[in-house]
Amino acid sequence: MTPADALKPSKALNGVHGVHMLPHSPFTFQEIKQHGDLNQSASGTSNIGSNQSIIAQKVWQQKHSFLVPIHCGLSGDRNLAESVVNVLTSLPFIALGIQAPRKNVNCKIYANSLIGVGVASSLYHSSRGKWRKYFRWADYAMIATATVCLSRAIRKENSKLLMAASAMCLPIQPLMVSAVHTGLMEVAFAKRASEDPDLRMAHNVHKMSSVVGGALFIADDLFPETPFLHAGWHLAAAVGVGTCNKLLE
Repeated sequence: MTPADALKPSKALNGVHGVHMLPHSPFTFQEIKQHGDLNQSASGTSNIGSNQSIIAQKVWQQKHSFLVPIHCGLSGDRNLAESVVNVLTSLPFIALGIQAPRKNVNCKIYANSLIGVGVASSLYHSSRGKWRKYFRWADYAMIATATVCLSRAIRKENSKLLMAASAMCLPIQPLMVSAVHTGLMEVAFAKRASEDPDLRMAHNVHKMSSVVGGALFIADDLFPETPFLHAGWHLAAAVGVGTCNKLLE
C-alpha cells in the first residue's frame, strides 16, 4: 500500500449508521528519511502558518478589556430635543463647580474639574460628525479627573503610587479610574457620616441618588432607544455630586 492509498478513505464502512468518513486525512503527510530527518510538505507548512496567524488574531481580538482603550459609544442624541435636554442637564455640574468650597488648593482643583465635567458633557452632546468621538473621550476623562480630584481633596492619605497609577491609566481607562476613586470616596463619606450627625442626611440623599443614577446608567446602556434616560442620569449624578460637596465644607 502506498502513502497515497493510505490517505484515501475506506469504503468498507460507508452506509453504517453514525459513521462519517472524512475525504481527507486531518494529518499532514510527512516523509521520514533514513537519517531521521522529517521533511514536512509545503502545503502542511503553509497550513500551519495560516492556522497560527488565525489563532494569533483570535487571541488579540479576545484580549481582556483592561488592555483595550476606552470604547467611545456614539449612541444617543438621536434628535434635537434629546440633545438640548442632555446639554441642559449638563449645566448643573458647572453650577456645582462654581459653588463648591475652595478653602485649599485641592478643593479649588476639584471645583474646577467639576466645571470641566459640565463643559465636556455639553460639548459632547452638542457635537456631531468626526469630532463626536473625541468629545466623548473628553467627557469620560473629565469625569475620571473629577473623581481623582475629589478623592484627593477628602483623603489626604492617598498614596503617591495610587495617584501616579491613576494619572497613567486615566487617558486609556477613565471608567476604571472613576470606579476606584469613587469607591474610596464612598468609604470616606460613610465613615465621616457615622461620626458626624450633620452629614447623615446628606449621606442618605447621596446613597439614594447613587442607586437611582446607577440604575439609569445601566438602563441607558441596555435600552439605548429609550429617550432621556441619559438626561435622568445627569440629574441623579448632579444630586450625588452636590452631597459630596458637603464633605469639603
